[in-house]
Amino acid sequence: KTVDGFSETDRAAMSEGAEKHEFQAEVNRLMDIIINSLYTDKQVFLRELVSNAADALEKARFHSVQDETFLGDTKDLEVKIEHDADAKTISITDTGVGMSKADLINNLGTVAKSGTTNFLEAMAEGADTNLIGQFGVGFYSAFLVADKVTVTSKCNDDPVQHVWESSADASFTVVPDPRGNTLGRGSRVTLHLKEDAHDYLSESKLKEASKKYSQFIQFPIYVKVKKEMDVEAEEDDDDKDDEEEKDDVETKDEEEKEEKEEKEEKKPTKKTVFEWEQVNTQKAIWLRAKEDVTEEEYNEFYKSISKDYLDPLAYTHFNAEGEIEFKSILFLPKKAPFDMMDNYWGKKSEVKLFVRRVLVAEKFDELLPRYLNFVRGVVDSDDLPLNVSREQLQQNKIMKVISKKLVRKVLELMKKLAKEEESGDDDEEGDEDEKKEEVKEEKKDKDGDEGLWTKFWKEFNKNLKMGCYEDDSNRSKLSKLLRFSTTKSEGKEISLDKYLDRMQESQESIYYMSGESMEVMQKAPALQIFKKKDLEVLMLSDHLDEPCLQKLADYEGKKFVSIQKADVKLDESEEEKKRFSKIKDMYKVLTDWWKDSLTELTEKGAMKDAGVKIEKVEVSKRLTESPVVVVTSQFGYSAQQERVMKAQAFQNKEQLSMMAGRKTLEINPNHPVVVDLLAKVKVDKEDAAAKDTAQVLFQTALIESGFEIADPSALVNRVYRLMSKELGVDPDAPLKEVEVPEGEEEAEEEEDKDEGEEEAE
Repeated sequence: KTVDGFSETDRAAMSEGAEKHEFQAEVNRLMDIIINSLYTDKQVFLRELVSNAADALEKARFHSVQDETFLGDTKDLEVKIEHDADAKTISITDTGVGMSKADLINNLGTVAKSGTTNFLEAMAEGADTNLIGQFGVGFYSAFLVADKVTVTSKCNDDPVQHVWESSADASFTVVPDPRGNTLGRGSRVTLHLKEDAHDYLSESKLKEASKKYSQFIQFPIYVKVKKEMDVEAEEDDDDKDDEEEKDDVETKDEEEKEEKEEKEEKKPTKKTVFEWEQVNTQKAIWLRAKEDVTEEEYNEFYKSISKDYLDPLAYTHFNAEGEIEFKSILFLPKKAPFDMMDNYWGKKSEVKLFVRRVLVAEKFDELLPRYLNFVRGVVDSDDLPLNVSREQLQQNKIMKVISKKLVRKVLELMKKLAKEEESGDDDEEGDEDEKKEEVKEEKKDKDGDEGLWTKFWKEFNKNLKMGCYEDDSNRSKLSKLLRFSTTKSEGKEISLDKYLDRMQESQESIYYMSGESMEVMQKAPALQIFKKKDLEVLMLSDHLDEPCLQKLADYEGKKFVSIQKADVKLDESEEEKKRFSKIKDMYKVLTDWWKDSLTELTEKGAMKDAGVKIEKVEVSKRLTESPVVVVTSQFGYSAQQERVMKAQAFQNKEQLSMMAGRKTLEINPNHPVVVDLLAKVKVDKEDAAAKDTAQVLFQTALIESGFEIADPSALVNRVYRLMSKELGVDPDAPLKEVEVPEGEEEAEEEEDKDEGEEEAE
């Protein structure tokens, strides 16, 4: 039986003449570590062996440049992968430099010792130094799937072809190949697969794995595939040609007749043939200069790596130089994946990491921060070690440098998109001469009604807000990209720079408010004075907006201030300050009485379990129409944040009550209800109706300001009482059953009886 080209006679001859060698002292232990710990994904054996083959080819190409006769008869530099289902083997053959007997002993008997390393040391000056080692640690990953590995190799320096073999035990053998020189030049690595690795004995699996890891290697990689073809059909065609040559006199009718008869007699049979199919047809466009790559090539490349059906929204193609060198293309997609935020904390970056065109990792934790996990692209570095696992790469300092540069490039691309749109908007707001109108129309035709940044912001705004919250080092850059609706933006979202441009001269803070929707916020009592003074307020309807601004704290020296909190300071004249001071003194009786009344309500009364704590009751500067408003303390949760925190499945109730903040009730001194209350309290502090009104006003203000009432029954009962009084009914009157007149009951019974008799008939 022939296995891997060796007959039983060959094997007998090899076992007789084999030289046995011991592995280097700690190889056994090291191989055990490699097989059991270094690689978590067994499939990488193919990546390692193909990249080793590519290195051997690169070395052969380098030698052929110096010496034209080096390639000899074996001119094609290629890798071929095939499997033998019967023998349970996989073979990877290359036409690279190959190894002599001494090379096989030194390179494969000493872990991480490498012919290429020596080659690099010798050729360090002016030579091509982009090689990772002919056979380093990566070679031993073959033992992840194989219990025996055979390496047949032939190099130009050694006239004899040798066979190296090991079963991952303490020794290996080297023997001259009894078949002679079958390779010409190069190496053939054959893996005798373990039982649990037999799923690699399929064309589709080999094609998928080799394409995944090596689709951008510059040398062609072929996989042997089986195809069926019709043999008889071909023979018929040949016969027909022969007949035409021999006998030109026969008519066409006779030929057609004969063909029909032959087709009826013989049915075509299938013949199995084997072909070599190239798997790495995709070109590594990131290695080319930007000017040489067309828009169409970028779009096709993006689709091939992202599996997206749309073209990218924007891309950046760059070479990083300096401390570390790498090439990269990064794409911003047009549409966000539907599940983008479902597994935000567990999702990894979608940028593929290559080392010299060999895929090292498809998804990587540290390549880009979590908030940029929608970015697609490739990074190809020559400075990373290929034959170590992603777990070790994670800790690599070079990775941190690459990550930093990638983030900077992505943010620069976003900034460019945002700037282009902002400048476009400014043009439209400026003098609208004919030229600008034309540009505007062209832009609309090209990109639709919305600019590129607006489209991007709609899809990925949550990611940028999360970035603003998480990424301390890039927060200031991200803040320039944020967009918010305001009380003056007419439904559009504007940048913070635009807000600053429109600020009033005396305005010292950037005002914002949060709520469920724009409609609800527009009606909020806290907004009244800002409308009156014509001050612009940011409207935050997204749950991530407020934490994002709180992390920012300020922008260009202007602090963010929530208009729903107690510490809002507005610009006032001296006269306004004096008037307000007098009003405060006028209403001191009412505010003190109201504070005591609400303290009793929240600590002993109907709202004692609601978790609401009263800080104070004071005269408001922000109300112009509503009688009262509830605001929270400076560092407590706003109403919107409280709602979000209460909706959490794993909320901590103690922490929530601690962070909820003490509430302040602000009263409008000009509102008739408040004026009436002041008059009643001055007359009688124990007035029950006044207490009732004060408590209902507080509870309705809580609801209007967006806070929840833990037990609404107390408020509902008060509303029922007020309605009763409005209708002139005594709210304390006991309930009585309504008496139904007997006559009506009897009439109903008789009707039911008559209906029953009719049905019976």
